[in-house]
Amino acid sequence: MDLNQLSAISPVDGRYWQQCKELSDYFSEEALIRYRLKVEVEYFIALHELPLPELKKVDSSKFPFLKKLYTEFKTAFAEEIKDTEKITNHDVKAVEYFLKKKLEESGLGSFKEFVHFGLTSQDINNTASPMAIKEAVEKIYLPLITELVKNLETLSEMWKGIPMLSRTHGQPASPTRLGKEIRVFVERINNQLSLLKQIPLSAKFGGASGNFNAHYVAYPQVNWKKFADEFVKNKLGLTRLQYTTQIEHYDNLCALFDNLKRINNIFINLNRDVWTYISMDYFKQEIKKGEIGSSAMPHKVNPIDFENSEGNLGMANALFEHLSAKLPISRLQRDLTDSTVLRNVGVPFAHTHIALKSLLKGLNKLIVNREAIDADLENNWAVVAEAIQTILRKENYPDPYEKLKELTRTNKKITKETLSLFIDSLEISNEIKKHLKEINPFNYTGI
Repeated sequence: MDLNQLSAISPVDGRYWQQCKELSDYFSEEALIRYRLKVEVEYFIALHELPLPELKKVDSSKFPFLKKLYTEFKTAFAEEIKDTEKITNHDVKAVEYFLKKKLEESGLGSFKEFVHFGLTSQDINNTASPMAIKEAVEKIYLPLITELVKNLETLSEMWKGIPMLSRTHGQPASPTRLGKEIRVFVERINNQLSLLKQIPLSAKFGGASGNFNAHYVAYPQVNWKKFADEFVKNKLGLTRLQYTTQIEHYDNLCALFDNLKRINNIFINLNRDVWTYISMDYFKQEIKKGEIGSSAMPHKVNPIDFENSEGNLGMANALFEHLSAKLPISRLQRDLTDSTVLRNVGVPFAHTHIALKSLLKGLNKLIVNREAIDADLENNWAVVAEAIQTILRKENYPDPYEKLKELTRTNKKITKETLSLFIDSLEISNEIKKHLKEINPFNYTGI
């Protein structure tokens, strides 16, 4: 069976492919090969620019051709490299052989042994992977989440004047405003995005065990640390870790995953709140012609976008959790478990991407049902008891909390009339009584 959207094992590559296919430019096998090739090409050029004496005669006019190998990367290149890997059984070595072949084709064959000079495969993988993640975050994730935050800001502004009953512990509580409750999520997400942008994307680049052993034994006069720091920063856009084993220790990458997980948790919270408001009839959903909510119940319009979003965020977080728990742990100077786990890094990004798109779609279908919101406020006059007892405290009235507790914590429904009679029974001035009677569930919404 050929691999396609119907035969794919993962829904990321099957059912949901259309929603997240743009991530394949960063997290597919072909993308990883392209990023590896970029590191190898730029490293070869950097050795010439150092300069290493043996590379002084390299014809730099051929460098644009070398750069085009990754800037204009072709699927045929990836297929050729994968065919070589079948023989080498080593993915990075297959990239090295590919680049050596291209040097020969360009007339630079006599310098081909400076491809991958002094490096180990993790110098390539631990620069290629963070580059891919960095660019995916900048070009795909941040634009999408920025669109989502702007959408929430717009809804918050539209709904800022709508009073709404709060529910703490699931029980009626001091009223709020619908727009403000949306703004809570805007602030939380923006705070986490500020933290995310402070996390440096790190790289390991220092040879077989992180000490530039091979580099130093060949060229002891070269300041390899300075060279590597500048190469990783200026050519690859990353920060080089100074003390490593054969692999990056992944601590900063795990901080990124933990941050993304926190953002996802905030969106799970939002999904559940909106889902609950829909179940309370606070929101209706825009009906799409031809769309079916239930195979048996024709009347249903299910909140599937929010459910889809919540489910995919949970999948993403499970993988982010494993990545951030596993990657920093490696036996002695290196074992292979980080490599096989890191190959899955695109999967939680894909589930996150699918989730954010579903959430955005769901938010755009919401219709505020003022009738239900207002009815809930009207049916819960007991929530202004807090306001009454607070003003009575201010007036030094004896035991105000206890008196309101006695009034409201009964099985009898508290109405406007109930509170009005209670206020009339108080030994306070008419002016204060008038003030208390002006408070209602619709205007007791704070700042």
